[in-house]
Amino acid sequence: MADPQQFPRIVTLACHDLRTPLATIYGFARTLTRGEGLDERTMRFLGMIEEASEQLTVLLDELGVSARIEGGRWEPVLREIDTLELAASDDERVAATGAGESIETDALAVARALTALAVAAARYGPVPLVTWSVEGRTLTLSPVTAEAAPVVLGEEVRDLGALVARSVIEELGGSLELADQTLTVVL
Repeated sequence: MADPQQFPRIVTLACHDLRTPLATIYGFARTLTRGEGLDERTMRFLGMIEEASEQLTVLLDELGVSARIEGGRWEPVLREIDTLELAASDDERVAATGAGESIETDALAVARALTALAVAAARYGPVPLVTWSVEGRTLTLSPVTAEAAPVVLGEEVRDLGALVARSVIEELGGSLELADQTLTVVL
């Protein structure tokens, strides 16, 4: 590949093309779980298929965003949102407290990025709970242990979400800095 822009385009296209079969798998699994007469084991397997399909969709989205950023073709969808709302996560390992501030950003991409950073800190810490403390545009995440730090910062490539998170935040003009087991993100 002589053209350095070609690879990000190929990745973007692959992500797009994989969505249709993935949506089909997810749709059929979801339809079957709504049916009657299925035993508990089958329902559990269908639930696992649904969950894995959702995870793959998120991974494809992250990979696609990363490829578009790398290729200089990412167009963030900007809207007003509160920073505390961005830090909030459905993941039980992540808490968020503090006083947010309304900012204009790509809400979906930044919320995913913040969740990915927090989940990576918890997973690779390993710690049972990490907390975002929000003060306006500045968000601090702790604890980020020495084991988790290289993954969270994208220096050690073991977590696609954390790696893409850094790219998204920096592409939107934000910054990340780690000191004393605390990650500071400025949006």
